[in-house]
This record gives sequence, structure tokens and C-alpha cells, in this order.
Amino acid sequence: YRRIREVYYLWSLAGGEVEAELRKTSLIPSTPPICSLPCVVTSGREEHGSGSGLVTHYDRSVLLLSLDQLRKRLEGMSVADYYPLTETSGGTMPGQERHDSSSLPLAIKEKDVEYQFHRMVMFTRLLESYPHSRSLVMAEAVVDVCPLVRAEVWAALLGVKGDIQEEYAAIDKDTEQLTDRQIDVDIPRCHQYDTLLSSRDGHCKFKRILKAWIGSHPALVYWQGLDSLCAPFLALNFNDEALALACLSTFISKYLHNFFLKDNSSIMQEYLAVFSQMIAFHEPALFNHLDSTAFNPELYAIPWFLTMFTHILPLHKIYYLWDTLLLGNCSFPLFVGVSILQHLRDDLLTFDFNECILMFSDMPDIDIQACIHDAVRAYLATPPSTYLRKHDHTYSPPTDVPPEALREPLSLDVLRQESCPHISAHDVIALCGLEYHALGYGGGARESGPTHSLRSPSSPLQRRAEVGRRRGKSGKGGRKGRKGVLVDIRSQEEFRAGHVPGSLSLPHQLAFQPDGSLTPSLPSSSLSSVRTSRVIIVVANKGKSGPEFARQLVRLRFPHVCVLHNGAAVLRSLGLLTALGEDP
Repeated sequence: YRRIREVYYLWSLAGGEVEAELRKTSLIPSTPPICSLPCVVTSGREEHGSGSGLVTHYDRSVLLLSLDQLRKRLEGMSVADYYPLTETSGGTMPGQERHDSSSLPLAIKEKDVEYQFHRMVMFTRLLESYPHSRSLVMAEAVVDVCPLVRAEVWAALLGVKGDIQEEYAAIDKDTEQLTDRQIDVDIPRCHQYDTLLSSRDGHCKFKRILKAWIGSHPALVYWQGLDSLCAPFLALNFNDEALALACLSTFISKYLHNFFLKDNSSIMQEYLAVFSQMIAFHEPALFNHLDSTAFNPELYAIPWFLTMFTHILPLHKIYYLWDTLLLGNCSFPLFVGVSILQHLRDDLLTFDFNECILMFSDMPDIDIQACIHDAVRAYLATPPSTYLRKHDHTYSPPTDVPPEALREPLSLDVLRQESCPHISAHDVIALCGLEYHALGYGGGARESGPTHSLRSPSSPLQRRAEVGRRRGKSGKGGRKGRKGVLVDIRSQEEFRAGHVPGSLSLPHQLAFQPDGSLTPSLPSSSLSSVRTSRVIIVVANKGKSGPEFARQLVRLRFPHVCVLHNGAAVLRSLGLLTALGEDP
């Protein structure tokens, strides 16, 4: 059998509408619109004499809703459709293969009765065996999330478990606190277009959950924006405050670690500095324009990241965004921010400082599906070490590579001074296919493929990108096809003494003309020919020459520019430099 909410969900998709059925039986009186106008409207906007209260009177009548239309839509379903296998001995999920309609747009799939039936049944069966089935829930969420079970799926993706009801009941949610006044001010302004959140019960639940979060996290404080973060979880778990709090707490712990400290300036400033470098990496023209107008991320992006975009997007778009965000790590929101700027790019390039301020104070409508697709593509096209942060508590460096091939997070001062990100030698080796030559990487036959990749091809966002390509979206981007080109800016003598075969020699003293353009040469022509298809890695000696050279390339609108951390010295220590004339 199916639960009543599942039947009602499918009945609604099949064309059922409760209000229409009630009107047919006159249980909802049909009143001419002119008769519903109020007789008196006071200066306080109170209405009198509209007669609207007539439809809210309790009625003992019972109305049976016909399921004939739903039965007709599901009459072709077999027993296997109602009880699909979720796992086989080979680890495959036959139900997923049999009912995969991922080529359809999401808006169409969410209205397709048969498709939603299969997704609902599959997710329900997987959730019944959670947490054992968490990896399978994540695999299904890569395709899409059934709206009916989104709350439970999000909880599974976040890894919520334990006796959350008892934990919630044990928290003091009634004692007056210093933050109560601010909470009372924030709640009536938070997503009040939503019927549940704007109700009196919604406000009470809002306050209890926020007070419970504050009480259960004594080391953290209430910042404006916490109410916006809470809104999606409360809307989805309106009748389960304990689960809403558990999801909120886990979400903040993973994606906003230490953002709610009393002094969060260092965490926020580092996040914004890395975000600025990601803009330069993916959108150099836009970065140059915003930099020239002094329109820095501090002026617009703090509400984005502090609320994970719930402050600027309506709930129905947040649901789609977080369906994907929960599949990624705590750095993925950086690329959502970059994607939003890309979608506003044409307007921003023509705006001055004041016009930019006005635009972000009243955010334009954004195609959220296109934004998500571009964010995933940018994330997969970016070497992980380029967005490494000191306060990323989830980062764990690989242990099977030489330590000199990795890099430490940059200080906040360096992040602010340099426009282009640093890249580790480990990522350079993976990008340029140097695993077979680098000391400490094991070597091996070339046919076996790289031994160290930037990101696991089976990661959830990698699989999400594959789903996007199957839907007919652009196949470019992602890790596939993105290679690195090394630009060695040391002197010709140093280049001849030792360089990576295939790298371009562009001594920084001679590389640019007085007007800032590249000096015509064979290496500069080669660099220009791959400007949009390769990650450009600047190899220099220690000092400022590398970051300055990279900044000039960004001024010339070269995308995907980064600086090799520790420069040529790290390549030498890994045995990757070859003297001119020697065999590699």
C-alpha cells in the first residue's frame, strides 16, 4: 500500500484539485468578485465587511475524491515497479536504468505522473534502509530529487542520524535571550510570500528552531541571515521541528564552518578573497571591470555566502540549487557565485559603481537551472588546490604523494594582494600528464592512465555533469578536455638549464610591450591559441614576478590563469626539469 500523502501527491499530478472538487459540490461558495470587496478599509489597512470569513466555517460534509484518473495513468505499472530492486549483487540499480528519463527537462519530469511515481517509490525504499543506503540515496539524487521526499533526502545527504527528537526536546527553547528581539524583527521579513512561513504557527516554529540552534551551539552567535538559512528546512519539515534543526545544524557545520563565530571576519574575508580569485580565473574581463570600479565582493557577496543564497533567491529556486549543492563540498558555493555573475555579465560590464549597487540591491531574475549547470561545469574545470582555504575544515591532503607536491593555504594578506590563484605541483602533474616522470608518483605503463587525478570521476558532481550532458546541454567544460600549459617566465639561461618539456618560454622582462600587450613571438602566439582551452600555469622563481605576470595575462583577458606554488623549485625537486637537448 502507499501512504496517503503519496497518493495525494500523485493524484494532484494526475490533474486532481481539491478546491475544484469542493466547488463542484458547492462546499466552497461561488461568490461574484465584486461581492468580496470590503465595505471599509481603515488607515491601518484592516478590512471590514468583505464576507471572506464565510468560506472558513467548519463543515461536517465528507467528499470522496475519485482516483479513476490516477488509476488510469498507473494501470501499466507492474509489480516490479511498485517494489523495485534497489541493489543487486553487482552493485547496480536496475530500477534506475529501466525508468531513466533524465533526458527530459526537470520542469517536465516534475509534472510527469509515471516518472514521479518511479522516483517516489525508489527514494522511499532507499530511505527506509537509511543510513545503510546513504550512498544509494546520493546516487539517485544525482539524477534529481522527488519533491515529495525532498526533506528526507536532504537529511540523508547531510548524514543526519541519531535520536534527534530527544535531543530537540532537551533544548531550552523558552528562556528569554538577548537575541530574541532581533529574531522577532527578522522572522516577519523572511520569505513571507510562503503560506506556511508567514502563518502564526510558522513564526512560532521559526523562533523555536532558531532559539534551539543558539542554545545548542554556545560557541556560535546569531547573525542576521540565520533565519534565511532556516527557512528551507522549516518549509520542508514544517511538522518536524527536530529534523529541521538537525538539518540546519549539520548544514552550517559542513558549508558554513565558523561563519557564525562572534568574530567571523577572518573566515569571511578569506572566503571572499578566494571568491575574487575564482572570478579572475573564470571571468577575467568581468574581474577587470569590477576591479576598476572598486566594486569588490565585500559589497555584494556576503549575504550570498552567509545565507547560501537564500537571501537573494526564492524558496522554489533554493530547492533546486540545494539539491545540487548538497552533493558537493563546502567550496562548491564559490562557483555558484561565479555562475550568478556570469549570468549578469553583460549588464555588469556596462555598469558603473552606482549601477552595480542598484542591480544587486534588487536582484534580477536568474535561470536557476542554467546557473546550476554552469556552476558544476566551473567547479569541475577548476583544479582543487586553486581554491584551497585555511578555514576549510573538510580538506584532507592526499597521503600517497610527495609532500612538496602539495601546498599550504595562502595567508589573507597574500590572497588580497594577488589576483590569480596558486596551484599545487600535484594538480599540475595531473593536468599535464606528468605522473610517469615525477619522483614519488610510481610511474607505470602509459596505457594504464594517470595514477593521480584532480577529482574522482565517480564524485556526485561529476556524475551530475554527465547527467546534464545526457540532457542535451553543452558537452564542453568539466575535467574532460581541460589540459594545462606551462608558461615558464624565467630567463632563457634558466630555461635552457632545466624546464618541463612542452612548456612555453616567455621571460617576464621581455614578454610584454609598453602598452601591456604580449610581445609577438612564437611562444606568445602559441599561448594565445590555447587561451580558452587550457589552464595557464605560470612557472617562475620565488618572488613577485609570477603573480605580476599572471595579473597582466588577466588584464589581457586570458582565462584560467594560475601561478605554480613555490615555482620552478618544486618541479626541480620532483625531477621534472630537463635541460635543453636532454631526453625527458
